[in-house]
Amino acid sequence: MEEEAAVERFPGVYAVGDRLATRNLIPGVRVYGERLLAVAGVEYRAWNPRRSKLAAAILSGLGELPIREDSKVLYLGAASGTTASHISDIATRGRVYCVEFSPRVFPSLLALAELRHNIIPILADARRPHLYAPLLEECDLVYQDVAQPEQAAILLENARYFLKPGGFFMLAVKARSVDIAMAPRDVYSQEAQRLRDGGMEIRELLPLEPHEKDHAMVVGRKER
Repeated sequence: MEEEAAVERFPGVYAVGDRLATRNLIPGVRVYGERLLAVAGVEYRAWNPRRSKLAAAILSGLGELPIREDSKVLYLGAASGTTASHISDIATRGRVYCVEFSPRVFPSLLALAELRHNIIPILADARRPHLYAPLLEECDLVYQDVAQPEQAAILLENARYFLKPGGFFMLAVKARSVDIAMAPRDVYSQEAQRLRDGGMEIRELLPLEPHEKDHAMVVGRKER
């Protein structure tokens, strides 16, 4: 049964009925068991906000999504590729460089890249961007979802190597990974200030509850 309409929320991101969705780059193929939705002969993939902090940010009122059809994105902490696959749906003529440290989940990321031409998997430690620098180019967006204490520092170092002047970043702050004793709102403010001190302009700071507990998305730009 087809849904009635797909309403564009951001370029490449849609509301299909009561679900957030992206247009499926590989029709008929699911990535993580998501529902496939049909509208006027076009197939969309439901985007679960409890499986993706980017989807949670959009549903939490994100003001701008700095991903376009031709965007080059560096994704730090891509895991098995759930969120990266939706970015791949949006940046159909771009590239999504997916850095993941865990050898356990990396085979799933490799399998995803075999199907999706715009995903480039990189097995590496996001804290050491100099080791994978030869594999990358200048990027429009650095997206980070890494469970480490020094989250702002990791983003700043990768931005120094790869983010073009005026380029965007999105940092999913995991408060309990930074400081388990500090109130989450104070952690978010602390990490945002560290980014400012590193030359970043902060444009949004969004708590992700109820979709993700003790998480926030910080969005901003690299100052020119």
